[in-house]
Amino acid sequence: MTSNRWSDLDRPPLNVTALRKAIVTPDSRWTSFDLVEATGSTNSDLGARAREGAPEGAVLVAEEQTAGRGRLDRQWQAPARSGLFFSVLLRPSAAPAHRWGWLPLLAGVATATAVARTAGVDTGLKWPNDVLVTVGGEERKTGGILAERVGDDAVVLGIGLNVTLREEELPVPAAGSLALAGAKVTDRDPLLRAVLRSLADWYGEWLGAEGDPAASRLQQAYAAGCTTLGRTVRAVLPGGTEATGRAVAVDDDGRLVVATAAGERAVAAGDVVHVRPAGE
Repeated sequence: MTSNRWSDLDRPPLNVTALRKAIVTPDSRWTSFDLVEATGSTNSDLGARAREGAPEGAVLVAEEQTAGRGRLDRQWQAPARSGLFFSVLLRPSAAPAHRWGWLPLLAGVATATAVARTAGVDTGLKWPNDVLVTVGGEERKTGGILAERVGDDAVVLGIGLNVTLREEELPVPAAGSLALAGAKVTDRDPLLRAVLRSLADWYGEWLGAEGDPAASRLQQAYAAGCTTLGRTVRAVLPGGTEATGRAVAVDDDGRLVVATAAGERAVAAGDVVHVRPAGE
């Protein structure tokens, strides 16, 4: 854990005072903004607050996560101040619970569009929750999303985004960062404001449509940005079974529809791998 916030001048600390002033306004969906130097997991911390009755709209940001989690309990670790690591608390009572599975996909659309607009890089979405950029002609994961239900009425959305991660710091070869993708902006303050603004807008549209992915335009937007569609994929499903075929759609429930040799199969959960065509 880094003790000196200014130990790396390429990675200045976030300006909590300016961010709180910009993010928590009378007409904002965000009701509180807290920044900590380091924590195990912002999702875990905000989940605890949710169980204690914290209101919707709480935002918790960490300069460093020491036990960050992704899907399937994978670790998400990065050097202090090298990215954005934050969680938001939602209480989507206006949408039926069976549509809450769209929330991580909504967060993906919001994050990818905000990053593309603010940082000036092309982004893509890998079903269900990865944000991709292109580094050296290859797709690499620069962001991930984890949605966790808390009790009967709350969802904590965690978002991790690699901003200035350097090549030698990459945890795996398939990882990337905005800096490695040639981003024009790597200042985390405007990036965080843009993602939260985009997330609030999409969440408002989705709630206004009572969680209907088509009426809120979410389903269309996700499909337009999803690089998984149209490709051959291998889905490793819960229980260890696999489904291999062409990803053809994201259905009304947010599931990935895969056309296999045995027919179409809707994948609700699992680890999806983009299969490279032979010869690549």
